[in-house]
Amino acid sequence: MGRRNHLIDGLSGTGKTTVAEALQRRGHHVIHGDRDLAQRLDPGTGASTATGDFAAPLWDEDAVREIVADASRPVTFFCGGSRNHARLRHLFDEVLVLEVDLAALDRRLDARRDEDWGGDGPPPRELIHRWHRTGETLPPGVRIDAGRPVDEVIREILLRTGTSRLS
Repeated sequence: MGRRNHLIDGLSGTGKTTVAEALQRRGHHVIHGDRDLAQRLDPGTGASTATGDFAAPLWDEDAVREIVADASRPVTFFCGGSRNHARLRHLFDEVLVLEVDLAALDRRLDARRDEDWGGDGPPPRELIHRWHRTGETLPPGVRIDAGRPVDEVIREILLRTGTSRLS
């Protein structure tokens, strides 16, 4: 019986960190991509991963493979966005993409503090609106309405991933 690995992605403000923390409180193994996997340098070129276009960070692919290969836990949730998700997609049993309507997204973004954005500050609002409209920065996956109360979102995630602990 192998372990299962799930990616939870979404635009900034859709609730990835909130979902990650809620899953952790329920005893699940969670990897915070922005904290645990983000690289400052591209391992292939040694160049800075900062692009000036506010793209998600690159995730350390070797670290992701190592975590996925470790079968000591029954399930791991990887929460966050990465620019190299296309090269990692095959490692996940399921990809879930958190979505909220544009008004909710704007409210959540307005509530963020400057330090919540890391070193680059927030992307221009029109860029976030374009990403929301087009989905161009997101991986293909099951869409989850994250505009609901977090307990409902967690319940759906656990049901969709076949995770038995519905605490």
